[in-house]
Amino acid sequence: MQKQIETFSDLKLDRYIQKAVAETGYTKPTPIQIQAIPLLLDNHDLLGCAQTGTGKTAAFALPMIHNLISTRAKPNPKQPRSLVLVPTRELAIQVHESFVLYGKYTQIRTAVIFGGVGQNPQAKAIASGLDVLIATPGRLVDLMNQNLVSLKNLEIFVLDEADRMLDMGFIHDIRKIISYLPKRRQNLFFSATMPPEIEKLANSILVEPIRIDVTPVSSTVELISQSVMYTELADKKNLLLHLFKDKNFKKTIIFTKTKHGANKISELLNKSGIKTDVIHGNKSQSARQRALEDFRSGKNRALVATDLAARGIDIDDITHVINYEIPYVPETYVHRIGRTARAGKNGIAIAIAEADERSLIKDIEKVIGISIPVDRDHPYHAARVESHTGKAPKLHGSGGGGNRGQRRPTQSGDSSSGRNRNSQQNSKQNSNRSQGQSEKRKPSDSGYKSEPKKSSPSAKKSPRAKKSRYR
Repeated sequence: MQKQIETFSDLKLDRYIQKAVAETGYTKPTPIQIQAIPLLLDNHDLLGCAQTGTGKTAAFALPMIHNLISTRAKPNPKQPRSLVLVPTRELAIQVHESFVLYGKYTQIRTAVIFGGVGQNPQAKAIASGLDVLIATPGRLVDLMNQNLVSLKNLEIFVLDEADRMLDMGFIHDIRKIISYLPKRRQNLFFSATMPPEIEKLANSILVEPIRIDVTPVSSTVELISQSVMYTELADKKNLLLHLFKDKNFKKTIIFTKTKHGANKISELLNKSGIKTDVIHGNKSQSARQRALEDFRSGKNRALVATDLAARGIDIDDITHVINYEIPYVPETYVHRIGRTARAGKNGIAIAIAEADERSLIKDIEKVIGISIPVDRDHPYHAARVESHTGKAPKLHGSGGGGNRGQRRPTQSGDSSSGRNRNSQQNSKQNSNRSQGQSEKRKPSDSGYKSEPKKSSPSAKKSPRAKKSRYR
């Protein structure tokens, strides 16, 4: 009979990994860690359906580090031994930090690459040889096209937040990356939701996988108290300011659909004396990290974000999530509110909906399987909006990075791709206009291809030899 796993010490992880985990203060593994780590140590393919905040990153990072150091293989230049593919820069940074944290007593080599910053330091890191590469699809494909990275000797492939990848239009890049992978490899596939198209993608990658379901499909965290407030469009801003009169709104994330909308809300709150910052694709990497740190430390009461940040904010004590604009994709709502009620704490999620968003609330309720309670106890309640029966207007165009996460691709060849591939259904005039705009757009990890850069000569140099790679 297999011994019951109650603490990390019960897991057959390398002692140097155990030491690093112990220093974090974690003693008891989460359900997904208890189920996944033993399977991954035995080199099984894994299909994991897990919500955010479940300890998923450690569930794959810990056994990956163990397996990589166990073989003591030396990585070849430009040929990482493992790849973790994630949808956003913020998530890429956080996953990389986890690998660094848990592998600090080994000599495992890791690096993270993403768009929106210069590629030369990233190419140099890859050229030196890596055990683990954490990447976003856009930048990885850029470097592959320049022959700055090769996946031919990859041992482990991880696709994280797969449903978000599809929502953001990265399906073409993912398929291209997969086509370059060796046939013999271990595959790990994680998704917060598991709609049919995600299962189809998983089946094309995994070989006899073991499936783990930590929470019911598309269920929301039980510790989150949800409500919806119906109001007229013109009163949305007033209602938002009214909510912040409550001092219990200490650490609140406000989600909008567009970058422009996020900026406007941030300006509104700051002018009203509510310290707020904003995070979206047009912000520099340093500005985004600073905004996250100011929010994490409590310097700012609010953080306004587009869905780019829905999976990239790892803060345990978020008190409220406000859906200032209701997402078109119900699963996106699940991702948004999952930012609160983390680490076993309670949280509050409030949706502010106007008439055209009434049907979107109904769509969300069908997916999560419950009716969201209506909060009428505020001065801006609109009975007309609550009883509205019209459909939400269709989403048009591609435009801002915030909208990219709002429309799931309908077919592999006609979606608004994360790399600015235009739908064949668009008119020729619209297609030309979109292409013209993309040439002027600042490179970003939302998927727009950055300008090709020549690799630094130093990227071809071998790193200084070390006496021992692993302890």
